[in-house]
Amino acid sequence: MKRRLPCLSLHFILTATVLALAVALRILDPDPVARLRLSVFDTYLNLKPREADPTFPVRIVDIDEASLAKIGQWPWPRSELARIVERLANSGAKTVAIDLILAEPDRLSPAALARQAETRRELAPIVAELAALPSNDTLLASAMTKLPVVLGFAGDIARANALRTPKVALVTAGDDPRTFVPRFPGAIEPLPELAAAAAGEGAVNWLPARDQIVRSVPLLVSAGDTLAPTLVLEALRTGMGETTAFVRASGGSGVLAFGQETGVETVRIGATVLPTTSDGQLWLNFARADPRRYLSAHTILDGTFTPEEVRSRHILIGASATGLLDLRATPLAASVPGVEIHAQAIEQMLAGTHLTRAPFATGAEIVFLLLAGVLVSVAIHRSGALAAAVIGASAVAAVATGSWLAFSEGGYLLDPVYPALALVGVYLTGSLLSYIRTETDRARVKRAFGHYVAAPLLEQLAQDPSRLKLGGEMRDVTLLFADVRGFSRLSEGMDAETLIRFVNRLFTPLSEIILAGRGTIDKFMGDAVMAFWNAPVPDPGHAAAACRAALAMQHEMRRLNREDAARNAAEGLPHTPIRIGIGLNTGACCVGNVGSPERFDYSVLGDAVNVASRIESATKLYGVPILAGERTVQEAPGFAFLEIDATAQLSGKDRPERLFALAGDERIAQSAEFRKFAACYAALKSAAAADGETMQDKRTACRAALAALASAHPAAMSLDGMLEALATGPNT
Repeated sequence: MKRRLPCLSLHFILTATVLALAVALRILDPDPVARLRLSVFDTYLNLKPREADPTFPVRIVDIDEASLAKIGQWPWPRSELARIVERLANSGAKTVAIDLILAEPDRLSPAALARQAETRRELAPIVAELAALPSNDTLLASAMTKLPVVLGFAGDIARANALRTPKVALVTAGDDPRTFVPRFPGAIEPLPELAAAAAGEGAVNWLPARDQIVRSVPLLVSAGDTLAPTLVLEALRTGMGETTAFVRASGGSGVLAFGQETGVETVRIGATVLPTTSDGQLWLNFARADPRRYLSAHTILDGTFTPEEVRSRHILIGASATGLLDLRATPLAASVPGVEIHAQAIEQMLAGTHLTRAPFATGAEIVFLLLAGVLVSVAIHRSGALAAAVIGASAVAAVATGSWLAFSEGGYLLDPVYPALALVGVYLTGSLLSYIRTETDRARVKRAFGHYVAAPLLEQLAQDPSRLKLGGEMRDVTLLFADVRGFSRLSEGMDAETLIRFVNRLFTPLSEIILAGRGTIDKFMGDAVMAFWNAPVPDPGHAAAACRAALAMQHEMRRLNREDAARNAAEGLPHTPIRIGIGLNTGACCVGNVGSPERFDYSVLGDAVNVASRIESATKLYGVPILAGERTVQEAPGFAFLEIDATAQLSGKDRPERLFALAGDERIAQSAEFRKFAACYAALKSAAAADGETMQDKRTACRAALAALASAHPAAMSLDGMLEALATGPNT
């Protein structure tokens, strides 16, 4: 009982500590936690973006590359903007919002041109005429009187000027919204002449997250201590014919907030209620980009557009041309014109399909975290880790499902990931204590051997830790060496991280094949792997198992090369096939723990190991994927072997070796096509040994038989290289 009580106390103390840290971290909401939450919402939006109204009530008059090519470089004379506004008005546009800041007089106005002409005597007759013409800004102001036009201004942290009184009447309820919305000391405003003719002015500032992705758009800003609307809010208001916007902040709903200032809650234009974040921003429920939103500006100027595309619609004038630098990242695209984000915001407001992060969302997530965390902790202590895992997984599934349904059905943003991670932390803490109490010996063995010893040996050692000692035993084993061909050339130009990913991607499936075939991975050596069979667990068919693994590894390389070729082709990149050579050898070796009492490996030692390594190197010389020694062929008689050299002189070995190419498994070995190729190959070798007069005919017959084998059995290994080696000798 005395021992149990401290364990019980420690269990719940650690659990309470983990939960307290998780809650504190969520309240502080550091950047990594916020980014994690936002990435979940981005994923949801990619899975189910807003369905755009097929009539597209908002259209964009786009200053695109085609318009710049036809009209000329930007900026255009504002007389051109005046023509666009007039034609939009004549076509029945509901409202026009110009997503540009027209803060300075047009330098292309007649008076400005007259001042430039004064320095040239030959132009004196036209100076007076130019000076008498109305300015381009006057033309634009005149055009703006024909329909509601909204101009943009920019909040500026480098200025400290008072903002002009907004055209909209902003009625507030509750706390002062200026306390919460984005604040700027001053602003860059449109020309007074243009502002006087405009139906409204709105801020065009963007406030992306720290990852520079735009997920929301402000509806209100404070500039020069004046509360002002943004461009999208004014575009909506003028299009609806309203004069007033109602802003409700904390304390303005008649519900007690317990002294807490929770920020802006809603903005209302007429009957349209817009839910906001605490700082007065609208979460954007993006739809996919669609070219039907756009009208090229030059089609408006040359009159080739269809008036029905403009009639009764909200129109935005903005730029998508790359050189004008109005591009933003969104959850759905890495680069979107800023004017489209404004257009989508207005579409969303008209449709009422909003995303909402309710004020109580954070509190609800914390409450769920605490309740589920306590439940998992109690389950670990009373019922064990498995029952707790079931409860924890059920809780995670519930919060994930609830979060998705809240998003997909109601547009509510609830974070499932952070509560789930906190539950994982609670579960791991409790499980760790249980693990330490009940499995100390097994943990010690697995920590020592789990990263380099085969699973069967690991289980044996876990059951009998006394085997953790130096020493070994003699045993027949089949060894496999596999090496990447041309690794230096393949890795040229790769940085360290890319090279590691390349090697891991290559050796992960190859290792799985070895382990699935009851093999033991001895070690990885850069671009090579060494494995052996028949130890630590006896396997009477170890040679056949090694041959099957070698064939499976080559088949896996074919699959990886096909995937790489398809991916590179899609990306327009060249493809260099990755090839491996495999050497097999069977012989007596000493198998056991090798090293020192403090650090040792389970490995094999013996001459057969060296021979297997040299056989693998010989695959390059003979041009075949898999080579095997004579003993391996004897112990795997059913496989498709061909003798490639009866007196091979391996590097560093005095005794010659018989080498055999492995072409396939038992099914291929029994096929008529393989038997025919084997006969042709034997005849070709005999001809090469006797004289060279009939070599060409026999080589032609041999190639035909090899082609027939490859056609009938695509799984057969490629043996073209061995024919070349027979004709020219090994590729020394």
